[in-house]
Amino acid sequence: EGPAGLGEPPATLPTVGTNLTDLRLPRRATVRELGGCMGPIWPSYYGEFVVDAANPSQVSSSCVQLLSVLSAAQLTSVPVLILFNKIDLPCYMSLVEMKSLFRMQDIVSCATQPITMMETSARDGTGLADVLQWLRATLGDP
Repeated sequence: EGPAGLGEPPATLPTVGTNLTDLRLPRRATVRELGGCMGPIWPSYYGEFVVDAANPSQVSSSCVQLLSVLSAAQLTSVPVLILFNKIDLPCYMSLVEMKSLFRMQDIVSCATQPITMMETSARDGTGLADVLQWLRATLGDP
């Protein structure tokens, strides 16, 4: 039984296209979720980087996409937030495991921009308050 006795939450599926969500932080910010298959158009929408922490087969392609994002000329000084999502699933890899698989220590030491990593569950809300706090601090006032 899920939270508040509402039954089990629905199963999640990988994002195939794009999803938009507007936030007020205090200014308006649009969060655009692009599925991994949308990788070729990601340069048009650079922003957060979300990794499925319950899908070990995605790690290598996610790492390649992350390195592409970090090496983009227009992002050399833009703060980057990496979200390791789906930590609510029993098969998720911990932040320590994900950092090791991504060789994040090497990536962070070579990156020109500040990089923040967080664990989240978009399904049950774990870590989302920290994401909002990071967005407020990073975006600042208009």
